[in-house]
Amino acid sequence: MKQGSLSEYFQGVAAKRLTDVEANVLKSNQHEFNGVKALREMLGEPDQRVPYPSKMMYMSDGQPEPIVEDAVLTWYDARQKAREERGVMRDEYRLYFPSTSVSAHFGAGDVLVIAHCQDGTLLLIVAKGGSSIGRQIEWLFGVDTSGSRYVLKSENDFDRQELGFASRVILESIGLDIRSLDDSHLDEMINLFGETFPTTLQFSAFSRSKCLHVNSLDDPDHALMTWMEKEEQLFRALEKHIVSKRLMTGFINASNEPDVDGFVSYSLSVQNRRKSRVGLTLENHLEHIFKAHGLEHSRTARTENRSKPDFLFPGQGCYHDPSFDPNRLLMLGVKSTCKDRWRQVLAEADRIPSKHLLTLESSISNQQTDEMHAKGLTLVIPSLIQSTYTPNQRTQLSSLSNFVSLAKRAQM
Repeated sequence: MKQGSLSEYFQGVAAKRLTDVEANVLKSNQHEFNGVKALREMLGEPDQRVPYPSKMMYMSDGQPEPIVEDAVLTWYDARQKAREERGVMRDEYRLYFPSTSVSAHFGAGDVLVIAHCQDGTLLLIVAKGGSSIGRQIEWLFGVDTSGSRYVLKSENDFDRQELGFASRVILESIGLDIRSLDDSHLDEMINLFGETFPTTLQFSAFSRSKCLHVNSLDDPDHALMTWMEKEEQLFRALEKHIVSKRLMTGFINASNEPDVDGFVSYSLSVQNRRKSRVGLTLENHLEHIFKAHGLEHSRTARTENRSKPDFLFPGQGCYHDPSFDPNRLLMLGVKSTCKDRWRQVLAEADRIPSKHLLTLESSISNQQTDEMHAKGLTLVIPSLIQSTYTPNQRTQLSSLSNFVSLAKRAQM
């Protein structure tokens, strides 16, 4: 097991595409995956039933959160009794799972991943066929499910796969805490901000100050990703400190009874803060880059129908000036993850037919990127993340450095 790699979390993975026959049977009757060679290599060939505490998960681009259920999956030899009682010389291993809201969504072409976790549990993921999240899961585990058979990855394979920003984002989407924090500046943060969370602008500036050898003029893509990673690590350290102290005090209501509602409310506030701050953090660092490059711009300017594009170049005044050449106008939408929300950007600036959208999402599906291209939307993907896309897709992507150059030429 190597720290900072997938092997820190997984012993092995078996993956394939569900066929039409499998999907129909698994939704209704049998509830078992046949114990083919790949599963035997991963789970072994025990002489008794082995129950695995497990998490089942169904994911698709149209869902804000995956459908998740805890379950017990059973790995067993269906022919063991016949072999013992009647001397039948064969075995037939199967992985049984109960009927759940997850299994009810299985469909032909869906990506199936059965992951054997380091704690001995199983993680069963099914992602909708043709979806971006399905592509991301395949990329994360390094599997190609285009064939008809299981693809097996071992712990040794995962030892060679370092976890970068894109990997950690996907791991978090499947509910794994990747424990990436930097508490080396915790005392300084407490002295500066106290026992509360600062504004995102304050925290973004503090995070950049801890990246001394980063130059956004030389390499905007590298600067953005370095700042995002550092801010995430620092935030998790501060969050752990503040939340731990709150949990230590407990949740007791005025009647001196356990305050369940108070605990739930606090838990939701922690989750919502995590989600909302990422988008603002991304915009903060981008604005710092644009200012460093001398780019005139407006952040959340108003256009038609009260729309508010994230960045408008060279600004709101020029956009609403009918005499200003529309060919010199640019807009940049910013979404840390796209999913189906990228279409919102299309209606945010009518004077600009060719729009740009920056995202940190990896491995968006071919279907989605083709549709974006057809709608006149160019994806701006930091160069570090572009490797998660296919070679054909990369010909249609822009890096942040390229977008900055484009904006500079438009403002000459």
